[in-house]
This record gives sequence, structure tokens and C-alpha cells, in this order.
Amino acid sequence: MQRVLEPEVMDSWEEAVEYDAMDFTEINAAFAQRAIELGTTNATVLDAGTGTARIPILIGRKCPQWQIIGIDMAESMLQIGRENVEEGGLEKQITLEFVDAKNLPYQDGQFDMVISNSLFHHLPNPLPFLQELKRVLKPQGAIFIRDLIRPPSEEIMNSLVESIGKEYDKHQKRLFRDSLHAAFTLDEVQDLVQQAGLEGVTVERSSDRHWSAERAWVDPA
Repeated sequence: MQRVLEPEVMDSWEEAVEYDAMDFTEINAAFAQRAIELGTTNATVLDAGTGTARIPILIGRKCPQWQIIGIDMAESMLQIGRENVEEGGLEKQITLEFVDAKNLPYQDGQFDMVISNSLFHHLPNPLPFLQELKRVLKPQGAIFIRDLIRPPSEEIMNSLVESIGKEYDKHQKRLFRDSLHAAFTLDEVQDLVQQAGLEGVTVERSSDRHWSAERAWVDPA
């Protein structure tokens, strides 16, 4: 099944409110826990495509010693994210910035870890993001990226859409379908990681609908 792009930025207030209201509790909690496992004790972390900052908040609560910069190109998402961070009392730990993940304003080797959940499929070409990720990450830094896998056929895609539950309305199911259509295959992700020169990164299917790219923090010798 061929890839069909969806908009790189979701930036209407209505979309941001609807996205923040969707129940990703279980998925986000699993992502946050795995990020913590891959990271280090006192980490400076970049979250690319942070959305409404639900994942940094989950991480921040468990790792008060971590400093997290969340970036996004959707100002509406960031506005809600700032409200969420303030409500969680984590303003000293989490900073949200309007930044393009393909053109990062950060110094070389600034971060101990880069994480990203569900950004990849929004990018027409994720290679510049991966190259920037490599630049701003310490050589021994940790990587955790997770996103949807594009199904091999319309039939499988339809089955996945119907499996997400009755709590999702028709519009939300359409958004999920569009995201699946815009996603990458496992082989495509592995090729992009190789092109970016990211060493030691494992790319694997992590669920019936997701892939993960992981590299654990390595303590300097």
C-alpha cells in the first residue's frame, strides 16, 4: 500500500482540544516507562513532536531530576501543553518551545536523550529530523522513537481502524486511518535510520500497529 501524506502540522484550536481529550493514557504511560528505562539518571531530554506534553508530564513525575524540552510546530498544541504542564506543577522541569524538528536551534551534543512519539508519520521526509537528532545528541545518548506502521493492504488498515473501540467517533477514526496511511513500513524506517548514520539503534515492531527505534544510554568509559 502506497504512502499518502497527511498535514505535517495540526494547528487548529479544535484539533488540539480534540487530540488532548483522546484517551492515550495506556499508550503514553508505556512510552514514558520505556523512555525512563533507556535513559540515564540526570538527563536533559528533547521531546520532538511533544503535542500537548502528556508524555513529558508522565516522565517528569517519575524522574524529578530530568529536564525536558518539548518542541512542536503546532502553537495550539503547545498552548494546551503549557496549561497541562502548569496544572501538573512541572514548569521548572518542562519547557515547551515552537521549534521545527528538522531544523533544531540547539547546540551539538546538548542532549542526553531524544524521544519522539507519533511525529515520524507527519514528516514528508524524516531524514533531516534524524540527522538533526544525531547532531544534538551526545555520542552515547539514548534514542526512543515510536510511531505507527503502514499496513500492507487496505483490508488490514480497515481492520485496525475498526479495532480501536466504540469510544472513538467517525472523525477520530478517520484521523487514525489517515495516520496509518501516512506511516512508514519497518523496512523504510530501518533504511532512514541507516541513511542518518545512527549507530546502535534497534528498529523493531513493538505492537500490531507500532514500530520503535531504540538505543539505550551508554555510560562513558
